[in-house]
Amino acid sequence: MELKVPPAGESISTVVISEWLVEEGDSVQEDQTLVILETDKINVEVPSPVSGVLSEILKGPGQEADIGEVIAQLEAGAGAPAKKVEAEVKAGTGSQAESESEDPIVSPAARRMLEENHLSPGQVEGSGKGGRILKEDVMEHLQGQKTASAPARPKASQPKAAPSEPVGPDPTGPGEEEVVPMSPLRRKIAERLVSAQQTAAILTTFNEVDMSAIMELRARYKQPFIDKHGIKLGLMPFFVKASVEALKEFPAVNAEIRGTDIVYKNHYDIGVAVGTPKGLVVPVLRGADHLSLAGIELGIKELAEKARTMKLTLDDLQGGTFTISNGGVYGSMMSTPILNPPQSGILGLHNIVDRPVAVNGKVEIRPMMYLALSYDHRIIDGKGAVSFLVTVKNAIEDPARMLLEV
Repeated sequence: MELKVPPAGESISTVVISEWLVEEGDSVQEDQTLVILETDKINVEVPSPVSGVLSEILKGPGQEADIGEVIAQLEAGAGAPAKKVEAEVKAGTGSQAESESEDPIVSPAARRMLEENHLSPGQVEGSGKGGRILKEDVMEHLQGQKTASAPARPKASQPKAAPSEPVGPDPTGPGEEEVVPMSPLRRKIAERLVSAQQTAAILTTFNEVDMSAIMELRARYKQPFIDKHGIKLGLMPFFVKASVEALKEFPAVNAEIRGTDIVYKNHYDIGVAVGTPKGLVVPVLRGADHLSLAGIELGIKELAEKARTMKLTLDDLQGGTFTISNGGVYGSMMSTPILNPPQSGILGLHNIVDRPVAVNGKVEIRPMMYLALSYDHRIIDGKGAVSFLVTVKNAIEDPARMLLEV
């Protein structure tokens, strides 16, 4: 039986073999996941259509395949192959077998890399599902070892003796180049960012917001919120709420250009930028205007978890009307976010820093954050963009505005 690449969604014609979860000759069960395919939008898990044996792998990790192309052969109804039984017999029993059974699950690609570098699975921390060790985990472990073992540069305070012979290349300088193909997701990110820069007239306006009121509110109701909803209340729900109110007041920021028309959106589906090991994705929180703070927090948590485990679907990524990107979680002080086409606005959040500010004629130390709004100047005027950002600022500094919708 042939194992073919299944349809992965509209406009997706090719995939990249990300990882085989079984090896040639392994017994497989019906609906067991055999391979993970990577596209420019999502990862696709391909299950076995029958129980049997994976007799041959035709496309290895890193290779491209077209939709409908055969990537492996299966023998339906076959039992465990002789080579696997023989390997199990050679493995022996007793304490050695018991210790092997306690090893974490290792992907085939990662196992080969472990063997090549004389490492045991117990030395590497897995980031895959159920603690599975992936190839990327081994690479990260090896990189960490390389960094730790690199010789330290001599301190500037210790003068070197004049060399009697010409000095060769600095052993602590940059190492050899490593050429790694861009993943489909990274290629798509690059394509969309360049397209946004070339198509839209992107301009960014800035403001700063005093976070005192929001932080005091979160601290006051921290435990009651957890007791009722089972989740901590973060900052993002407040900015989603504030953005929705501002979008209602300035609908051009929630619009898009379609040909020679401007399409105004009467729904508020907010994209939330999430960083993953393979790149930035923007899953969409649907109907944000109908959600409570708890509903927003739970929705964002679910989307972020799906993004980190590469479980997002095409529906999770399509149809957003406005995006919020929080670079503050990585320590960013200020940035100019790039639009997420075909959207016309994106709000950038940054880290919170205690700074001296003038309050009622006195200097006080307040937790301050810079806000950035990048917008498409083709349909949004400067006045509208600045007013939008001021509306968000006022709502955050006085949360009662969001409750009263003023």
